[in-house]
Amino acid sequence: MEQSKKVYLSPPHMGESERLLVEDAFQSNWIAPLGPHVDAFEKELADYVGINGAVALGSGTAAIHLSLKLLEVGKGDTVFCSTLTFAASCFPILYEGAIPVLIDSEPESWNMSPLALERAFHDASKAGKMPKAVIIVNLYGQSADMTPLLSICDRYGVPVIEDAAESLGATYKGKASGTFGKFGIYSFNGNKIITTSGGGMLVSNHLDALDKARYWATQARDPAVHYQHSETGYNYRLSNILAAIGRGQLRVLDKRVDARRRVFETYREQLSDVPGIHFMPEASHGLSTRWLTAMTIDPDVCGVTAARCVESLAAFQIEARPVWKPMHLQPLFQDCFYYPHREGISVSDKLFAEGICLPSGSDLSEEDQNRVIDIVRNSAQRAVSV
Repeated sequence: MEQSKKVYLSPPHMGESERLLVEDAFQSNWIAPLGPHVDAFEKELADYVGINGAVALGSGTAAIHLSLKLLEVGKGDTVFCSTLTFAASCFPILYEGAIPVLIDSEPESWNMSPLALERAFHDASKAGKMPKAVIIVNLYGQSADMTPLLSICDRYGVPVIEDAAESLGATYKGKASGTFGKFGIYSFNGNKIITTSGGGMLVSNHLDALDKARYWATQARDPAVHYQHSETGYNYRLSNILAAIGRGQLRVLDKRVDARRRVFETYREQLSDVPGIHFMPEASHGLSTRWLTAMTIDPDVCGVTAARCVESLAAFQIEARPVWKPMHLQPLFQDCFYYPHREGISVSDKLFAEGICLPSGSDLSEEDQNRVIDIVRNSAQRAVSV
């Protein structure tokens, strides 16, 4: 085996359609933001997930930001958000001068805990300061358990933003991930299951709200011959070139999901017998894309920590990552209120301490995956034998 070859965590996987569609964009001279590929990408993605409309944007972060603005989140408001996520889920809350309240995960899905959310709402109601929105994050390709979460939010009359940046292609009870909240968002960053290099999508059944988002995303330019602006705008729209890539990627999304699920199953079959290794469960309520293969390593049983395993893989040019560092452990958010899954039991803390994400690309070769498996297994065996 070629030990010096770099194996990436989640590299882009391009096909033939993307190149042909980009060539079409060049030939038409539509290379700036907006254009026919943007319009088509929005329609095709909305049709794929089964929702009324979509707005193509420069990032998933931009989509969350505009969602918060559409819900009139402002200075001093609170927004509940999953703590186990990438920081971009929380940053837009700060853009609007609002305050994140961080909610722990449940062990069944690694996503937002209904128990923790219920306690957060109870305290907010008692204090007379309800959140303006709840951002529910779908982690590593798996939908949160939306039925109880939505039931709680509906009972308190608070709208949901579904952060499906990591779960495009997943389903919950047969319905597409990202379509359960008032607004849903997807990411097409370079490491996602499909990519536009950089980009995102805001989806909703509320078409008037999407029109407002388009207006803000194109610098809030009023419909006048001259340049006129009545509101603060943003440079958030996706380019026609990147949308062309996205259209080609969307055509192979189902194949990418199948490929990543096969990668996961191979890891599970080859490593589940290692004492102390446990894989992220697939909750009974849906189908995960397995965007990243995530697992935990119990150091007391396995004899090696997740951090040490990451280092061992890096020594052989293999990129692995710890599970996301929870937001309540981040210096920027350390003063925010945090609700653990149960009093004294923080699921996300344990997942961060013991969690690792393995290379999961949809074009990961059998040879490279076997390299990963051998190193993980050998790291554990060496630790146990010491």
